[in-house]
Amino acid sequence: MKAAPLLRAWLHRLRTQGLRVHVRHRRLGWDEENRLRFESPDGERRIRARATVLALGGASWPQLGSDGRWQALLRDAGIADASLRPANCGFEVAWSAHLRERFSGAPIKPVALTYEDTRRQGESVLGEYGIEGSLVYAFSARLRDAIARAGSATFTLDLLPALDAARVRREVLRPRGTRSWSSHLKTRLGIDGAKAALLRELLPKEDFDDPARIAAALKALPLTVTAPRPIAEAIGSAGGVRLEGLDAQVMLRDRPGVFCCGEMLDWEAPTGGYLLQATMASGRVAGMGTARHLDGPS
Repeated sequence: MKAAPLLRAWLHRLRTQGLRVHVRHRRLGWDEENRLRFESPDGERRIRARATVLALGGASWPQLGSDGRWQALLRDAGIADASLRPANCGFEVAWSAHLRERFSGAPIKPVALTYEDTRRQGESVLGEYGIEGSLVYAFSARLRDAIARAGSATFTLDLLPALDAARVRREVLRPRGTRSWSSHLKTRLGIDGAKAALLRELLPKEDFDDPARIAAALKALPLTVTAPRPIAEAIGSAGGVRLEGLDAQVMLRDRPGVFCCGEMLDWEAPTGGYLLQATMASGRVAGMGTARHLDGPS
């Protein structure tokens, strides 16, 4: 099933089991008697609960409610957390106007990205602001943290991952006669379009006088990113309630009976099934912990 019918079926099953859904409510935290406070269409409501499960999301989908505003409420209650940061996100690059106008949205594939000691192959996309795509998302946590420390991060792109460096060098060094470099690289190695534009963008002009430098750049083209995109554009978010503040049942150590789960916890994972699996798994742990808590002394 797709997401929308799956959600409807899931809610229907829960309602038949006694679930009551209160819409148009916003949580306001706790009062001095440890009651839950809610803003509702009928004014403020206060509820005393034996157990509470918080599944408040991260901050990467503010238009759907995941805006991270819960952090202030938990901090006011003395609950430690890490600031929310973008995860599985694109990064900013100071492209020229030519590349932005001509190649924004163009895929770069196949390509291999190497950062520090890790190399992966996949595809990326040139954006108006910089670079994104599944290959970039796989490195986003390390790049984001490096930028926070040093102000920028540099990785290399292998534009011809299927060919070894010796083969690329031989093809580049073949006599090109009266052909331009663009024509020569397209004929010998299939470098054209967005890849050719990226090479022109990032390789210093004087390096085009040296075929060996061109060959080396095709296998390891340096690209510097200067900032992650805003968290509202990211696929997910890192940061949140610190794991050391939770017990094995994801219950807050300093607030018994309150459980936290999902992306509001301080963890992150690659985009795709990993995010869904970890979010739902933590929800299951919270549910089981809540059941045990309710079975205990009142």
